[in-house]
Order: sequence, then C-alpha cells, then structure tokens
Amino acid sequence: MAVTYVFAGIPVAHRDAAAGWYERLIGRPADLVPNNDEAAWRLTETGWIYIVVDAARAGSGLHTLLVDDLDGFLAGIAERGITTSPVETIGDAVRRTVVTDPDGNRLQIGQPPT
Repeated sequence: MAVTYVFAGIPVAHRDAAAGWYERLIGRPADLVPNNDEAAWRLTETGWIYIVVDAARAGSGLHTLLVDDLDGFLAGIAERGITTSPVETIGDAVRRTVVTDPDGNRLQIGQPPT
C-alpha cells in the first residue's frame, strides 16, 4: 500500500475565525470548504492542511511545515500580521521557528539544509 495524499487536521473552536488566520498564514483563501466545520489548503501536489471544528481538542495540534526559503516565508507572514518565535538553528543547519494560531495550535516552520 502506498500513501498518495496527506490531509493534516488542525482542531479549532470556530471555523471562520480560524480560517481567517490560516488565510493570512498561507497567503490565500482556502482551496476547499466542504461544509460548515472544515476548510482546507493545498500546500503541495499531495499535501494539505485542514482546520476542523472540534472545540474539545482545539489548541492541541502540532504540525511542522518545511519551506525552501524560511526568511522569505517569514517576511510574507509578517506583512500579513503573523508573529513568530525567534528563529533558532537546530544542529548544524536546520533553522526553525514556531507560530501559534489563535486556538493555541503550534506550527513549526522550518528550512532544512540545502
């Protein structure tokens, strides 16, 4: 069996409020809004993140997004009003930071060595 797609779910308390924040993070509206509880963004050919209303679990998400230009990504989200933790270097080359959505879900944003 081969996995061909990944949908990484992030529990939120309110879809519309969370969708606004994720639109700012990603830089565009959701690619898919299938119902009143979900919204999804396609990040790669086969990789998606989606928010789903689940108030009991809201804030418990922890995901990592790897980008090819961390400084460029951070400049873009800063222009859209999203703040991050300080950038740190892990080991000899991996740089990363953390953003936290309004529900408390943490997303690590990193750049692997090239």
